[in-house]
Order: sequence, then structure tokens, then C-alpha cells
Amino acid sequence: MGYKYLLAAFCLWAVTVPLLPTSSHGLVRIGLKKRRLDVLSINAARTARKEGISKYGSKGLYYHMRTGGEDIVPLKNYLDAQYYGEIGIGSPPQQFTVIFDTGSSNLWVPSAKCYFSVACYFHSKYKASRSSTYTKNGKTCDINYGSGSVSGFLSQDNVEVGNLIVKDQVFIEATREGSLTFVLAKFDGILGLGFQEISVANVTPVWYNMVQQGMLDDEIFSFWLNRNPDAKEGGEIVFGGVDERHFKGKHVYVPVTQKGYWQFNMGDILIANQSTGVCKGGCAAIVDSGTSLLAGPTSVVAEINHAIGAEGVVSTECKEVVSQYGDLIWDLLIAGVKPDKVCSQIGLCIFNGTKHVSPGIKTVVEKANEKLGDDVVCTACELTVIWVQTQLKQKRTKERVLSYVTQLCESIPSPMGESVVDCNNIAGMPNLTFTIGEKPFTLTPEQYVLKTGDGINTICVSGFIAFDVPPPRGPLWILGDVFMGVYHTVFDFGNLELGFAEAA
Repeated sequence: MGYKYLLAAFCLWAVTVPLLPTSSHGLVRIGLKKRRLDVLSINAARTARKEGISKYGSKGLYYHMRTGGEDIVPLKNYLDAQYYGEIGIGSPPQQFTVIFDTGSSNLWVPSAKCYFSVACYFHSKYKASRSSTYTKNGKTCDINYGSGSVSGFLSQDNVEVGNLIVKDQVFIEATREGSLTFVLAKFDGILGLGFQEISVANVTPVWYNMVQQGMLDDEIFSFWLNRNPDAKEGGEIVFGGVDERHFKGKHVYVPVTQKGYWQFNMGDILIANQSTGVCKGGCAAIVDSGTSLLAGPTSVVAEINHAIGAEGVVSTECKEVVSQYGDLIWDLLIAGVKPDKVCSQIGLCIFNGTKHVSPGIKTVVEKANEKLGDDVVCTACELTVIWVQTQLKQKRTKERVLSYVTQLCESIPSPMGESVVDCNNIAGMPNLTFTIGEKPFTLTPEQYVLKTGDGINTICVSGFIAFDVPPPRGPLWILGDVFMGVYHTVFDFGNLELGFAEAA
């Protein structure tokens, strides 16, 4: 008799164990859905950039100061974001799909009070009247991006993430959204996983509250992104630790160098084991789950696109500079003139030898669209100086160097950001290597080229876009899903570290 009860108890245990919350042992797992990259999304992203909605906004990545009593944070163009998950807000929970974004720090979703934005009618909206745990806040705020903004106000309610319920979380109810960006989006809002230093209204981020409310064993979260386009499972975020099934070997850890974004120091970047020279002395880099691509300085991205045969728009100004001033640039560098003074000495740049006087970030597109033509010429000159200087270190002849630089001019990324490559040539493209923690992290062509479409309609897109940040904060690299899909990433909040290991 006792045996039967024991057997029954065992069967009951076997049935119920799989149903236990995934937050047991201090770990919370959030499954991610993956949307296939498609031509419509690429074209929409291009259109958005063309209209001035750049990845980190015309105010610049580092611009998050209060202006006129309003709190402003850059909002990225998430049209090409592929990974998103589900959360609940309120009691009972109202469901929303969100981008889990390490490049911002606030949670925001559309509000039921969003009446005049088309985007709100295509997404779930938060209804405060339907939640028994809602607390009014009411402070207004703007989230600026490029040529538009998302406006709203603060509210407070419980937020369900996986099987955790974060109590009294302050978030933004968006009452106005940029139509172009969000009408086409497959998600409702954004859940920021950055530091509080860049949070609108200094709101405590969801992640901070998870830690402060004692919900996790370790102050760590980790990303695994499934790059298999045919897999049903898009990936997983693990709050409170890591899942050993998601990676191979050991993680390489590097310290966070500046709180706000998950920023660290990155070393040299190699194309087919050849140094580009740009980051030999170190470059700032940001790990950003809110973007699909890899963004970096125009000079390096142009070299990469040239090496992989990417087709960009031919820069007339760039070729003109090489043709008319190439010899002079060569001579000045040989004579020992500092690179950042060369263009001013030949009269193509002003502002004490460099146009880098603004702390904001500008894309190549924004530069090309400047009303002052002199600025475009200055940009072309500065790129030429960087390329010539890199080639000088390899002791090549002037004729060979200037010929190569002219070819690089043709590989400057297109004004819409992305550059297309020949799908038939992927096997012959070079590997690209990022140096992190003095260890090589290599991307193969199959990993850094994004494919969309089927059969004869297949389009292959370079995973690199140009994004320029002036010194002293730059050069800056933004490592998005293209990188995070290859390398499992650990965000160690307690020790202020980032860890990278080969994804399983």
C-alpha cells in the first residue's frame, strides 16, 4: 500500500517538475522570438535613415542632459531589430512584446491615451484603469530621435518578466510615436537594460529593481541569440546567471569602462589577419542588443566593404580629394605633420585642424546631407588621411597607396547605411577579427553577411554600417546582434564586467 502511495507521489513529482517556474535557483529565462530580416524592413530602415532618424539620433549617443525641464534620451531606429520577447504590465498583466535593449535604460509601451499617432493603433496599449496595482505619476517626458520624438508620461505598476513580478516599476506611457518607425515595428515597446545614468527622469530601470527586490542570486544577465534562420526558438535571455548549454569554453571578461551604455575597451580590428590600424591603441565599444548590425568608423567600414566587395555609393568628393590632394597629403604625413592637422594645412578643414568639434554622433548620411559642402570635402579629406597613414605603416609606394585609397572611396557605405554584396562570393570573403581582452574574436563571411529572401530573390547585406564618433569619445564601435549571435554575452552588473564566449 505504501509502495503505491510512493509510486503515485513520484509520478506526481515527475509531472509537476517541468511546470515549476523557470526562475527556480535564481534564474529567470525569457524566450526570444526572431523575425526574419526582410526586404521591406531593410527598405523601411533605409527610408527612416534618409529622413534623418539615425540609429542614435541627431542629438548624439551621449546626449542625455535635461533641457527645459524635459528629460531626453536617444531613441534608436529599431526597424531592423530581429529579437523581441514578452512581458506583462499591471494586475492582471497586460501583455506586450518588447525589445530587450542594452543600449537604453527605460521601459516604455504605448498608452491607451495615445490618440493621434497611427503607430499606436497597430500595437497593444497599456490601460491603467484595468490594473489594480497602478499608481499615478504623471510627469511628462520626451524621447528624442533624429527628426522626431516619442512623447509620454510616467506611470507606476507591477511588471511581469518571465515568472518574476517586479513591483512598483516606473515606466513611460507613450502618447505620441514616430509613425514611420513604429507602424512597421513588430514589437510594442522597449525594455532598457542599460545603466541608470542614461535613464529618462533618473527612473530606476527594471533590471535594477530585480536586483534590489532580491529576486536573483547573482547580479548577472546573459544573452543567447539563435542565428539559425529556420529555428523556431529565437534565443534566450537569462536573468540571474548563465545557461552552460548556450556557450562553449570559457568567457573572456573585460571591465566596463563607462557606465551608461555597456561600454568597454576594444583592441585592433583585422581584415584577413591584416591590421586596420584604427584601434591599435584601443577603441571604445558598446554591446547593443537593440541593433542587428555592426557599426563603426567610416574609414574601417569602407575598408571592410572594399575587402568583401560591397557596393556603396561612389563618393565624388573623396575621389576628388585623392586626385587633387593625394600627393600633398602623402608629403605632409611623410614630413611628420600630425594627421589631425593635415586637412587644415591644405585648406579643406577649419576649426583648428579638425571639424571634430561636436560631441554628438553623426552618420555618413547626415554628413553628406549637410548644407555646407565644405564639411563633406573635409570629411573626405580626413578619411583619405586615415587611409594613407595606415598604408604608410605598411611601407607601400605612393602610387600603390593612392590607387588603393581611390578604390576605398568607391566602398564608402551607401547613404542609406547598408551595402549589398554578391551572394555568390561569400565563400571567398575574408574573416574579420575583433580583439577583446587581448583575445581574437573572429567573424566568418557566413556570420557577418545577412541574407534575406529566397532563391533568385535572395539579397545579401553587409553586416557593417558606418557610424562616426569624434575624439575623444571615439572612434566607437557598436556590436549588435551580428556579433552577439556568434558570441554568447554576459552582462555582469555586480562586477561591472562583460564576458564573451563562443555561442553554442
